[in-house]
Amino acid sequence: MNIPPILIVGYGNPDRQDDGVAWHILVALSEHLGRSTPDNWDEGLCPTGESPDLLFVLQLTPELSEMFAGFKRICFVDAHTGAVPEELHVSEIQPQYQKSPFTHHMTAATCIALTQSIYASQPEAILLSVRGYEFGFSHNLSPRTFGLVQQAVHKIMDWLEGVGDNLPLQE
Repeated sequence: MNIPPILIVGYGNPDRQDDGVAWHILVALSEHLGRSTPDNWDEGLCPTGESPDLLFVLQLTPELSEMFAGFKRICFVDAHTGAVPEELHVSEIQPQYQKSPFTHHMTAATCIALTQSIYASQPEAILLSVRGYEFGFSHNLSPRTFGLVQQAVHKIMDWLEGVGDNLPLQE
């Protein structure tokens, strides 16, 4: 069976408590898949050619669009602060340039738009946004966000296994 290249990319700041939830989700996903996991985020999670490939970055940057062009499907994982009503929210990403008040901040939609315009590639992409509750200076997730990690892994596994072919994956 030929599995199309799939990437799960998490981003956020593991030094800022729940902002680093993507790191914890990728580690839990890696364990679920029977893979070895790094001891801390400094060791990183980088694509190895396995499908799904896993990548963790502090923030999305334009340079990632070259890598994204090599994948058919991408699941972005990030924290949200409550502007979205659901604790776990999955949405399809359409390529769209979005302005940001922060020069270092790029959205997943902007990354996919760059991938499309520079490399003529448009991977199917979704964003799994996980509710963060505390954003202090800590490597530990708040108890409420920690409780969402395994639920997020199950959402991703459903997407990988095709249960969520009719995106977005909602309860």
